[in-house]
Amino acid sequence: MANALQEQLLKAGLASKQKVKNARTQQRRDKKAKVDDGSAALKQQIAEQKLQQANKDKQLNEQRFKEATEKGQVKGLITEFTRFAITLPKEAETKFNYTLENKIYSVYINDKIQAQLLNGSLGIIRYEDKSYLVPHKLAVRVQLLVPQWCGYLWDETANNAVEQVSDADDPYADYAIPDDLMW
Repeated sequence: MANALQEQLLKAGLASKQKVKNARTQQRRDKKAKVDDGSAALKQQIAEQKLQQANKDKQLNEQRFKEATEKGQVKGLITEFTRFAITLPKEAETKFNYTLENKIYSVYINDKIQAQLLNGSLGIIRYEDKSYLVPHKLAVRVQLLVPQWCGYLWDETANNAVEQVSDADDPYADYAIPDDLMW
């Protein structure tokens, strides 16, 4: 006996089955709407915090960029590395991977450019979803002013430290490394 009054009205012919069904669904909806688990307030609080953090980050980025643009250095750098960029070869087969802000990017290069990247005469700049191969000195300047654009920059001091450690206690020093080994 869920609702005796509804059944009596139905038997008397004062209500139809559809009206009874609609009344039950409306009661269920009202009951669900009344339940407050505090999630609305929590969602609103989280949304406000995200908005505040986004505004704070945006203001900080704008301030940094404004300081650099006031000096006119960023605009000059953009024109300089677009002018001095080495064009990527169209028939390149070697895939060169580099990381920038925890993302892995790839550039297809030839063996000559790969050698120049690995010996430190070239660097990679990523600006507006495009990769630029630039001379090492220009890549260093970009890294100093706008480090989030510098994708690959060969570091001689880090490379020497790795070589010194690996030469001292390398158990595989006696074995030859195959020429076709690429990671």
